[in-house]
Amino acid sequence: MTQQISEEVIAECLRHQVVPVALNPQYLTIAAIQGQPLHQVTASLTFTCGRQVKIEYWPRIKVEQYLSDLSHHRPNKALLEVAGQQQPVETPTTQEHDDEPVVQFINQVIRQALKRRASDIHFEPYASHFRIRLRIDGALQETASPPVVLAPQLIARLKIMAQLNIAERRLPQDGQLTFQYNQQERALRISTLPVSDGEKVVLRVMESEQHQQSIDTLGMSEKERQLYIQMLHQPQGMILVTGPTGSGKTITLYSGLRLLNDTSRNICSVEDPVEIPTAGINQTQVNSKIGVTFNTALKAFLRQDPDVLMVGEIRDKETAEIAIEAAQTGHLVLATLHTNSAAETLTRLGQMGIPDYLLASSLKLIVAQRLIRCLCPHCKQQRPEPDNLHVEQATIRCRTFYATGCEHCVGGFYGRTGLYEMLIINEDIRHGLLKGLSAIQLHQLACHHGMTSLLQAGIALVKQGTTSLAELYRTLGSSSESANS
Repeated sequence: MTQQISEEVIAECLRHQVVPVALNPQYLTIAAIQGQPLHQVTASLTFTCGRQVKIEYWPRIKVEQYLSDLSHHRPNKALLEVAGQQQPVETPTTQEHDDEPVVQFINQVIRQALKRRASDIHFEPYASHFRIRLRIDGALQETASPPVVLAPQLIARLKIMAQLNIAERRLPQDGQLTFQYNQQERALRISTLPVSDGEKVVLRVMESEQHQQSIDTLGMSEKERQLYIQMLHQPQGMILVTGPTGSGKTITLYSGLRLLNDTSRNICSVEDPVEIPTAGINQTQVNSKIGVTFNTALKAFLRQDPDVLMVGEIRDKETAEIAIEAAQTGHLVLATLHTNSAAETLTRLGQMGIPDYLLASSLKLIVAQRLIRCLCPHCKQQRPEPDNLHVEQATIRCRTFYATGCEHCVGGFYGRTGLYEMLIINEDIRHGLLKGLSAIQLHQLACHHGMTSLLQAGIALVKQGTTSLAELYRTLGSSSESANS
């Protein structure tokens, strides 16, 4: 008995350039070209559909024809023809109907991305193929790949959805579009880039207010959570959140703003761009073309009777100076900076030209953070032999878990959690800063006062079985601790 073949299996067949022929409770039958390497294909399809794979060999032209039909999002026609259940039906050749498969294909890719919790969708044209990848839990994964001849139509469709200039292919363009998913409108940011084989497009899935995280869901320890909340309720001063791009800094800041967002406070933010539109917060987007920069927005905010200011990123000395001035004159300032550790933030601001005495008097808390993938609870496996985990000068011996992969997670990981390093600017840190201590010395001093380093936080998750040792090293680097000790 032949069963309906799922979109997921069809997408996997397209990725490997084989034709799905039939599916029954025991087997998935596929058609391939003689000589095509199939070991990885059969393993992947067995994993995807939970069946053994049978292979038929067809002429190249026949395989390519059916793959083209599938790529145009006409799986029913292609599969019925392959199975011999009915003759092919002629498709109208009007422009409207010619475009319809492209529209459906793009919609299907976006739906799949949202369903799989992707943060970004990459559309990449090359001379010989067209690749689509999803960034899920921080890692890129390939998905359905249509024929390269469709690349111009697919890119044009994306630009039309975002109301970009489809005739302009020489310059990068940015915009935004909305997509209906599960009876909700989801916003996506679009960026186009001219490349040697056409135009590359990246869609970024924007966080909505409904999907905004609270402090309780960030992955902080109870001690870290209480400390963050305590500092958010300070009447003035600066809280800095640091880390590389994609480490969750904006989510951490917005979780704090969500806590503070009530009718008693005037909250203003300047971002590039506004990441999470939120009612109750006066959000300004940077627009350098008309002179709206972080600096000019901050200066304007100070004339708007603010209580809380949020700066999307401190990029230069002038922005840092205005933010610190605001923090010293009765305002709570939240901002981000690109540094690798909490202690490095102090030296980075010093290198920008901010005097140590201003940092010592205005800073309240520095949060360095990363996002680390969590092992899938359905398929993670424990190693038979214990591993040696090196933390500071100590060695911890324990059995760890590793990723395998199942239908629930696909790659062995599902979701991400935060690693945090919180440096409180107490009297000893202030004195150390004024004495000109290095980042390493300040880090050691903070650890002496009870700060948990990023590596220590990661090792705790490895011991709990939340993540793997390999994932920790991928996130922090195998020599991360030696750089701080």
